[in-house]
Amino acid sequence: MTEIAKPIFDEDPFDPFDEGAIEIRVVDRDGVEHRLAALDGFRVMEVIRDWGLPIKAECGGACACGTCHVYVDPEWMDRIPPATDEEMDQLDQIFEVQENSRLACQILTAENLDGLRITLAPGSEVD
Repeated sequence: MTEIAKPIFDEDPFDPFDEGAIEIRVVDRDGVEHRLAALDGFRVMEVIRDWGLPIKAECGGACACGTCHVYVDPEWMDRIPPATDEEMDQLDQIFEVQENSRLACQILTAENLDGLRITLAPGSEVD
């Protein structure tokens, strides 16, 4: 089932159909896919959090905790920039890491990522 997430704000922070918006598809821990509108240049973690999906993201995007761990669909892995050494160090410290594991705070939205599909990994959910 695919749902369009509702923002956590009283009003949408922007019209999801604004020119220049891209779509990020996020599968939550319950297996529900959400279609999120995003603007170019934001961290995927911020997009997920700002649309109200349950992602812990304790460090706020500083690549210091690993609580925004996601699985990138394999078809998208070669379209996103490779993980930095800093990100790899964080991934080495968390559980259930797979070949397609990334930290959502280290993936920036961009036009070429329109339709990016990721799945929230165990440990990323809010307690």
